[in-house]
Amino acid sequence: MMKFCSLYSGSSGNCLFVSDGKTKILVDSGLSGKRIIEALVTIGENPSEISAVLVSHEHSDHIRGAGILSRKFDIPIYANENTWNAMEQEIGPVNIKNKVCFDNCEEFEIGNIFVKAFPIPHDASDPVGFNFFLNNKKITTATDIGHMTNKLLSYLMGSDLLLIESNHDVEMLKVGPYPWPLKKRILGDSGHLSNEMAGKVVAYLAKNGTKKFLLGHLSRENNFPELAYQTVCNVLGENDICPSKDIMLSVALRDRVGEVIEV
Repeated sequence: MMKFCSLYSGSSGNCLFVSDGKTKILVDSGLSGKRIIEALVTIGENPSEISAVLVSHEHSDHIRGAGILSRKFDIPIYANENTWNAMEQEIGPVNIKNKVCFDNCEEFEIGNIFVKAFPIPHDASDPVGFNFFLNNKKITTATDIGHMTNKLLSYLMGSDLLLIESNHDVEMLKVGPYPWPLKKRILGDSGHLSNEMAGKVVAYLAKNGTKKFLLGHLSRENNFPELAYQTVCNVLGENDICPSKDIMLSVALRDRVGEVIEV
């Protein structure tokens, strides 16, 4: 059995927790070390027992606390080579033994859990999502996605639990306060996934067996939890899928610790 918890998920900082009880992994550490430590304590976890920090890409909302946690608790940080090159100066000194480099699309082990990093379309050096495998169970995290592709869908398929980006409402973004170049970036093929597209992904995967979904990485300025949830529900309804009956659907919040989900 694996446990999953979104400690924080949003445009202002991201940190996710995956564990089998012994192996304990953080996906990204995009908040202060203090806030991440407090979040772990909230769900009954000892920060000093974290086995690894995985980094999806080098943007600050994903790496802000990584170096701090590694230095404080002697935790290895895992990232691909391009991400290491892009983030190394930003996270501060890390003990050489705690600098771990993985290759995309090749499985590696952290304790009892098998991990695969897969490429995602985003404007970073070499951004990835993650699959986690244990005893025929699969958890997937995939945010910061500019657009969906068949190849990316293949990495999401077969998940028992998926955290998928539902970053923005397109109309809110278009009329919102962001300057046009930033709006164009978010809407582009290397930007972020909209609520509507997240709904289509959830509907497709629900029809193919995935039962548990979390909507993550919501924008503070261009979205809100109820809107993301309802938009996805509307798409599911068009596909004759009932969230309260056929699947579990919830929203990973930007500013608070979520529930612990067992898979």
